[in-house]
Amino acid sequence: MYTTLDEKASLAILKNDYLGHLSYIYQNRPFVVPITYFYDAERNVIICYSAEGHKMNAMRKNNEVAFNIVDVDNLTKWKSVMVHGKFEQLFGSDAKSYLHVFSLGIKTLIAQKELKELSFISEFSSKAINENIPMIFIIKVEEVTGKMRRD
Repeated sequence: MYTTLDEKASLAILKNDYLGHLSYIYQNRPFVVPITYFYDAERNVIICYSAEGHKMNAMRKNNEVAFNIVDVDNLTKWKSVMVHGKFEQLFGSDAKSYLHVFSLGIKTLIAQKELKELSFISEFSSKAINENIPMIFIIKVEEVTGKMRRD
């Protein structure tokens, strides 16, 4: 049986995961890439990072993006959330601030879900102090929809 999730349930799934698929258009073709993210519920944005490349170039040209999370237990037991929103690249102190929120959020989620303490998250966060800061961007959430199947 398929059920449509309300916005609150969809946002709860978004908030409690950190791996998703980002969809964007590049040279009039759709692309989907896996990405690590953190959903900042206070600001209603998805925080991500990336190296320079076609994904960043594409989103700078067309900031309309989609984002998907799928939580699969098995073929007949899953949840899926789709987000539509707008890409915005961050710079300077804004980028550093969001990178800090991202790092702490991911570290907490992984510790809760996988019962692991990850030192590389702190090392990643320290990149905000030097010149090698990754490009930080957010997806401003405009619409969230979700479905689930439970038989």
